[in-house]
Amino acid sequence: MSLSAVLPSWIGLDPLLHTWLLEDIGRGDRTTQSLLTNKASFGKAQWIAKQAGVVAGLPVAARAFQLLSNATQVDRSASNFSFISTIAEGESCTPGQVIAQLQGSLDVLLTGERVALNLAMRLSGIATLTREYVETISDLPARLVDTRKTTPGLRLLEKYASQVGGALNHRLGLDDAVMIKDNHIKAAGGITEAVAQIRGKIPYPLSIEVETTTLNEVETALENCVDIIMLDNMPLDLACQAVELIRSHHHQVKIEASGNITLETIRAVAQTGVDFISSSAPVTRSAWLDLSMNLEHNIKGFA
Repeated sequence: MSLSAVLPSWIGLDPLLHTWLLEDIGRGDRTTQSLLTNKASFGKAQWIAKQAGVVAGLPVAARAFQLLSNATQVDRSASNFSFISTIAEGESCTPGQVIAQLQGSLDVLLTGERVALNLAMRLSGIATLTREYVETISDLPARLVDTRKTTPGLRLLEKYASQVGGALNHRLGLDDAVMIKDNHIKAAGGITEAVAQIRGKIPYPLSIEVETTTLNEVETALENCVDIIMLDNMPLDLACQAVELIRSHHHQVKIEASGNITLETIRAVAQTGVDFISSSAPVTRSAWLDLSMNLEHNIKGFA
């Protein structure tokens, strides 16, 4: 697991998990409730990786099962559900590998299966593709960062999966930092006007980043002493000139490249000398990692 990966607080995640469980369960799991004759029946299951990839989201899946287990127990101290990961977050799995061992009430195992698996499959898919991007530039100074192009409701976890894959998080939301983009510049009447209006109103120590597409815009951003200059969709030769210009004036200014970053282009972009490369692709273009749950056979308690 990446050293920068920090699991979001349960204070923020638990309400989301409750919502997602309720969305799936609705008024009740008709299938499981109709099959089980003994509500106290316990079972064991394994989670199996069906393809190779980077595993992420197992603690979140375990939490979903635990919340469900707590909700079905009159006496919460009687809950003995367990979810034991057999692989660490951020480690690579192989097809057929057991990645978790589960044990607990059968109704919890069967009712929580889909939500828990969906989350782990989605997050593992992001971590897997992110790792590919990170490894492509691992011998270069540039670092991959994610973006705000995330699924509504899943941003906390999708950005966590990005960290697990080895990327850095860009701002989580609009309140994290100031990013003056093209439409902000148009609305303000120029880069200088936008920076002037914003600088006197934001709290310390928020950073200011400005998006640029030309060398003239880079020069203007430098004149206004911004903290980060984004080179947006610049051709490689122009990006190299922009990096040289920025480095010759301000060694402290961070440089970010962005725009249509792919596995095929990211290395060439990193070689321009930028500090960061932002890309939405590891989140928006990732496929789910195929995982499944296999319940132990011959379990008592079914009709």
